[in-house]
This record gives sequence, structure tokens and C-alpha cells, in this order.
Amino acid sequence: MTAQLIDGNALAKSIRAEVAQRAQALKARGVTPGLAVILVGEDPASQVYVKHKVTDSQEAGLHSVLERHPADMTEAALLDRIRALNADPAIHGILVQLPLPKHMNAAKVIETISPAKDVDGFHVASAGALMIGQPGFVPCTPYGCMKMLESIGYDLRGKNAVVIGRSNIVGKPMAMLLLQKNATVTVCHSATADLAAHTRQADVVVAAVGKRNVLTADMVKPGAVVIDVGMNRNDEGKLCGDVDFAGVREVAGWITPVPGGVGPMTRAMLLVNTMEAAERAAR
Repeated sequence: MTAQLIDGNALAKSIRAEVAQRAQALKARGVTPGLAVILVGEDPASQVYVKHKVTDSQEAGLHSVLERHPADMTEAALLDRIRALNADPAIHGILVQLPLPKHMNAAKVIETISPAKDVDGFHVASAGALMIGQPGFVPCTPYGCMKMLESIGYDLRGKNAVVIGRSNIVGKPMAMLLLQKNATVTVCHSATADLAAHTRQADVVVAAVGKRNVLTADMVKPGAVVIDVGMNRNDEGKLCGDVDFAGVREVAGWITPVPGGVGPMTRAMLLVNTMEAAERAAR
């Protein structure tokens, strides 16, 4: 068996087209959806990410503002800037690109963003809403993973799902979303005694730890759906995920590639969240 690919590029393209239609409808009512992206410092990967996010926003018809600040910007100045954007009616979503310089408290920065504009879904109010099943903003990467499962018509009810990783950005919210769809969820992490024992029982595996080959073919149940959130480099310097793609592809039923899988979906769901924020503000 060779697994079918879940094409994140194609799915993201269709989602961006839907966002563009929603943006046009909102503009017809006199409201242009606005996203502010804040980058502090010169981290090369972050510069690439924010460039893509701004380009995606503009192509979908959103008003996008990119603010670049020096690495020695004070935390107080950043918090003041966020508060100003909170009060700006032309801005519906605020994204502060992580990681931040070491002298800044990322949690404090995120908590300063208005929950109504928290399109990254990282605010404690967003996390709490997700936990109890209330409307809020879902972190973009797990949101994208759920859309990928939805795109293949996969019914999670009663399925065993394993999430490898327990970060606040991916692992924990991923587990909550799977629970909401009635999967039985196991969260594995660095202290899990026998990872393979869990993954071999899983109908769905989401690998999100940032470690190459954390999931290999002998750890996968035949026919399982494997979603690879990881973003690493192999020995040749090429992008790869957390999953041994070549091996696992011969066992799984469905698999996401890296690149071209979860990455484009993360960016697409940022647009969806921004659009949702703008629509809520316009009600």
C-alpha cells in the first residue's frame, strides 16, 4: 500500500479563494479586513514567514500592515504598540511573530493582544474557549490539520488518535480539537515510556515535536492517517518533517508531505481567523 497524499498547497489555495470572496462581501459593506504583523529582530526564518503571511493577506484582498522593529526594542514599547493596534478599528487581527528577543516575555506580549484580535489563537482566553468548546480563535496549525482531515472526509468519531507533542501552539489544542470530534485522544511527549506502543494503535497520528524521524514505518498502523507538523532539515539541508516520509508512506493510508502539507494550511487558517475577526467586528 502507498498512502494517498493530503495536498496542503491545493487545499490552502481553495481556502484562500473562499477568504477572498468573504473579503469582497465585507468590503461591499464598507469594511476592509485588516491584519497587522509585528516582527521584532532579524531572525531569518521569521522574516520569511512574515513575508508569506503579508503576501497571502494582500492577495486575498485584506489590508495588511507589516511592522518591523529592531531587536533592541524595549518590551514596554512593544506593549504600547500592541495596545495602539488593539484600539485601531482598521485592524482586526494582530500577529506578533515568535520567537521574540530574549529580553521580552512572550506570554506577557501575547496576553496584551486583545482576545478579539488574537488571530494566532495563543491568548489564554482563546485557549480557555477551546478547552470548553466556546467560540474563539483556534491556533492556525491545528486548525489547518483539522481541515485536512475534513478534506478527505475522515470521520473521527470513535477513532484512536495520537498527538506527539504537547506544546501550547500545536499539541494541546490539537488534542482538544480531536476530542471535540469524538476521537479518543492520547498525547505523547518526551517522557512517554513507549511511544511506538501508542502509535501502533492509532488510526490518526499527528507528529508535532520538531524532531526528525520521530515516527517510522514500524510504528504506524496499516492504513492510518499521518499528519506531519514538523519542520526540520535533513543531512542535505532539505526541508523535512518529523515523520520518516519514505517509509511511513508505504504503510499509512493518508499522509501529509513536507513541504507542501501543513505549512501552507497554517498560513491559510491565519487568513480565515482574520476574516472571522473582521466579520465579528462588523456585526
